[in-house]
Amino acid sequence: MANREPVLSCHGLAKTYREGDLVTPVFENLQLTVRAGETVAIVGASGAGKSTLLHLLGGLDKPSAGEVFVAGQEISRLSENARGTLRNQQLGFVYQFHHLLPEFTALENVMTPLLIRGESVAAAMPKAKTLLERVGLGHRLTHKPGELSGGERQRTAVARALVTRPSCVLGDEPTGNLDEKTAAGVFELLLELNREQSTALVLVTHDHRLARKLDRTLELTRGHLRPFQSQD
Repeated sequence: MANREPVLSCHGLAKTYREGDLVTPVFENLQLTVRAGETVAIVGASGAGKSTLLHLLGGLDKPSAGEVFVAGQEISRLSENARGTLRNQQLGFVYQFHHLLPEFTALENVMTPLLIRGESVAAAMPKAKTLLERVGLGHRLTHKPGELSGGERQRTAVARALVTRPSCVLGDEPTGNLDEKTAAGVFELLLELNREQSTALVLVTHDHRLARKLDRTLELTRGHLRPFQSQD
């Protein structure tokens, strides 16, 4: 793993919220490097700032201090349009709630990142269809999110995140809204696609059993990111 290129990193990362005279530090001086194909779990108590960290790593929010590099580019220095382009080219996102577009079919939802990138419908459709078939939804291409089960919606969201073959997928409790069996299936699917595409994974999860299946587990606690020491 050490000889693989970093695809995502942060240095001296800090986030502080200010409301009037009230200053609330979330964390400070975080360091993280994720290399191509690596899988990293981030655990921690509710309110520790795990989702905030993921948003900063994905360029969805700006840090109070420090730098975030995606594919070698420091994202906070980019314009909003350039950040959006970089996210579309290099990152995929999977959330606890699928965030699929309700009026679109599964196929249309998965095609969307490719269309945003500028690909034609003719080019995007077979890629989206192939990936939906890969996640076991070849028979659900024309179904809208409201016609899919929770697990099917989340598998559609995984396909959407990976259809652009990103350098890294960021997952915020991607299995947290599913029953145990379905969650395990979605998690294994993420790992299979990680191995097939050499896409790095950074997953926020409360499930330590699932976290153990990844290359590294880090704990965000008291504003610091440290290797997780299991109590088992």
